[in-house]
Amino acid sequence: MAINTLPPSDPTSASSVAAESPERTIEFSDNRLLIELCGEYDRNLAQLEQLLSVQINRRGNILAILGEARDRAAEVLQGLYERLEQGKEVEAGDIDAAVRLGKPTDGTAAGTGVRDGDQIEMFKGGTLEIGTRKKTVEPRTKAQQDYVRALYENELAFGIGPAGTGKTYIAVAVAVNQMMSGHVDKIILSRPAVEAGERLGFLPGDMKDKVDPYMQPLYDALNDFLPGKQLAKLIEEKTIEIAPLAFMRGRTLSNAYVVLDEAQNATSMQMKMFLTRLGQGSRMVITGDRTQVDLPRGVSSGLSDAERILKDVSGISFNYFTAKDVVRHHMVAKIIEAYDKEAPVG
Repeated sequence: MAINTLPPSDPTSASSVAAESPERTIEFSDNRLLIELCGEYDRNLAQLEQLLSVQINRRGNILAILGEARDRAAEVLQGLYERLEQGKEVEAGDIDAAVRLGKPTDGTAAGTGVRDGDQIEMFKGGTLEIGTRKKTVEPRTKAQQDYVRALYENELAFGIGPAGTGKTYIAVAVAVNQMMSGHVDKIILSRPAVEAGERLGFLPGDMKDKVDPYMQPLYDALNDFLPGKQLAKLIEEKTIEIAPLAFMRGRTLSNAYVVLDEAQNATSMQMKMFLTRLGQGSRMVITGDRTQVDLPRGVSSGLSDAERILKDVSGISFNYFTAKDVVRHHMVAKIIEAYDKEAPVG
């Protein structure tokens, strides 16, 4: 692939002329990959045009970009094309993340891929990858990369931050990866079944029917990483267990990858109970969001207590995320930032 701009009239001032040029062009050598890059009915280009307020015109195997953010758009397109060259897909979420988290064009040191001291360049070689049966998961921000390293290096790790930052998703991906590679024999996923606006007893069905809605995000993550029939078989054989936190009492969890999600809704006693279930050959991950506590007023969060009590214990890692690490829809990051600015009530 070659990147071209309109030729400058004065070769001695090429950089300044390129910066003032109303058009930036990119030439792609593989037309098949270019079709994938553009998407069906050029929907990927349309998405990028909307996100960066640019105009992209296709001329054979050349894309011409007009607008103030043309250089940024060119870098995003180049990165997405390199992703396709690596045999990976380009989806709407990848385009959105590339725009928000990719290498900036605002004077940041070239090649660092760092913006605001907090992001990493996407789609370049050397990034961490987590292999599962159905897909490969790539941490997209520096905080996520640090988190992945912590999950592989520590027997007990905490991931703390707002919704949409990949805390649980990455933890479940690592759990599947570790089970596939034979490092653990089973996966145990748990959540506190805290009543947030709707009492458990009022829900229809037996206990499993009442509890499963609370566990659905864990099922959703697993479905992303394992084929449906294989997942159903593993759950039936109890190689993968998904259960409320209360069901962990009295157990010793050995040779397992254990994930506790929504840990901010565990009480201090529940958190201590859960942490002390850790058995030989096991690894444990605790994830939570301190801003979404659903416990009754006056009941302290076990996540906050664990943070305070265990912060100096060796072998335990604490990884923190902010709105800058959100990898869902770009509006999620804006919503979180808006709520963070709002003064606490009461």
